[in-house]
Amino acid sequence: MLVISRTVRIALQEIEIKAIRSQGSGGQHVNKVSTAIHLFFDIRASSLPVAIKERLLACSDHRITEQGVVVIKSQEARSQETNRERALTRLKELVQSVLHPPKKRKPSKPSKSAKAKRLKGKAIRGKTKALRGRPDVGD
Repeated sequence: MLVISRTVRIALQEIEIKAIRSQGSGGQHVNKVSTAIHLFFDIRASSLPVAIKERLLACSDHRITEQGVVVIKSQEARSQETNRERALTRLKELVQSVLHPPKKRKPSKPSKSAKAKRLKGKAIRGKTKALRGRPDVGD
């Protein structure tokens, strides 16, 4: 059981973990062992609450496919178990990031003094620029 919060948990049966060979150059041992981990988690088929599923699917994260599957690859460590733990931690952090709905924005208006200050600054800037023109030649 992957504990996300006090109320939200993900059963390990819902998470598919595959061991694959790590990328990059390596030594004598690298071509024999599969230490990297691919973690797959289907959001739509999970037991998460509907609101969290919707926020996860709406999230613009490169790890979430169009089909609603989270794909996390971990290959930093040399141990398969460490990579597995890191992948599960990343999944936990992803779900925790959408646990609480975002706060609604309250539109605000500039104060009267802020408007007056802005207009005064515009007038001063306009006068400065007007002085940069060619002087009128009196006939």
